[in-house]
Amino acid sequence: MNSITKKIVDDDTAITDAYNQPSYQKYVLFMLLLVYMLNFVDRQLIVILQESIKQDLGFSDTQLGIMSGFAFALFYVSFGIPIARLADYGNRRNIIAFSLALWSLMTAICGFTNSFIQMLLARMGVAIGEAGGSPPALSMISDIFPEKRRATAISIFTSGIYFGLILGFVFGGLIGQIYGWRTAFIVIGGPSVLLAFILLLTVREPKRKENGSNRSASSNTEKPGFIKLLKILWKRKTFRYIALAGGATNFASYSVINWMPSYLLREFNLSMSEVGIWMGLATGLGGIIGTIGGGMLVDRLITFDRRWYVWFPLISIIFALIVGILMLNSSNPFLAIGLGGLSTILFSSWLPSILAASHGIVNNQTRAQATAVLYFSLNIIGMGLGPATVGLISDSLNILEGGTSLRIAMIVSIIIGVLSAAVFFFKSGKTLIYDMDNIK
Repeated sequence: MNSITKKIVDDDTAITDAYNQPSYQKYVLFMLLLVYMLNFVDRQLIVILQESIKQDLGFSDTQLGIMSGFAFALFYVSFGIPIARLADYGNRRNIIAFSLALWSLMTAICGFTNSFIQMLLARMGVAIGEAGGSPPALSMISDIFPEKRRATAISIFTSGIYFGLILGFVFGGLIGQIYGWRTAFIVIGGPSVLLAFILLLTVREPKRKENGSNRSASSNTEKPGFIKLLKILWKRKTFRYIALAGGATNFASYSVINWMPSYLLREFNLSMSEVGIWMGLATGLGGIIGTIGGGMLVDRLITFDRRWYVWFPLISIIFALIVGILMLNSSNPFLAIGLGGLSTILFSSWLPSILAASHGIVNNQTRAQATAVLYFSLNIIGMGLGPATVGLISDSLNILEGGTSLRIAMIVSIIIGVLSAAVFFFKSGKTLIYDMDNIK
């Protein structure tokens, strides 16, 4: 054995030994959680600041909806798929670190913009960077943790959405009120670049494993081209249904998350810091409880019937619809915020289920790409169309006083999103078992 071959073997052994240690598995999951948390700090920061931006730069609700929703989502999903394909073949840790540095820098640049076009371009840069965060990280998690612990691990990772939301709302609201929205972008976006270097220095790329086992993936495993992969995923009815169901659910949830701060500011005349603190805590903590609790509960439920991967989300979103309508008809701002926290628990609990289910119906060589395709639907339908639809409806009803037009727009979007999602979750329950038992 020559020295180069020996080094490769030694490195592979060291990586395997490291990832066999629970403490190191937890550390890597924690680092990926931090990255995902910053992903949503930077993504959602604009939501708490958009009323100040509107007043300063004169944007309409439609422009705000496009900037925080459709345009962002379009670039996020468009770059997410090729980056995910690269992640299925290359070093996922390096991709995540580079992406983190890019989106953090572009967030800081948002603070220097002076027009809608400039802000839109900066937000597109944030979207391109963030496209390289989730699919490679989820692929790593599925290689690190066995199937029986996968939904729980994914739920911990996806809770970063709501840790990020708390930080973005609370610190964005406080900094924005005291120092202005420009300073908030710069202060929150810039320092995040440091985490990219820590990730590179302390996390090693895990070996890829066979689906549902701890064995290393064979180098002979077929790696289909992207067009072939799309055909494979399309033929799997479960994937098709959960992608549409997830997109419709996100359509409803982003209609609330992206516009609730503006609604509270307009309807109840609260300050930005008040909305940031209370909305951030209620929604953020609700999301953490829902995401982690949902993942842990599903890991237990699937031991009885794997269809709970989709039955559980179906039940959750129906209750979320009821709570959301009550929230938007409350005359007390703090009751509305509390109900917002409850609706977030319900709206957030479904994501670990369908991510785990999607990884259970594809082989290990295509997980990152399958995740990116799933995220395409989740984000182009949800993040892209949800906030933009609310903005369009709100502008068309702008003759109404206070936050009335915005409230009506949000209610309409929630109803459309949840009822559409319920249909597709129900359909996926009929095909899930077959698709999980017939992976090719």
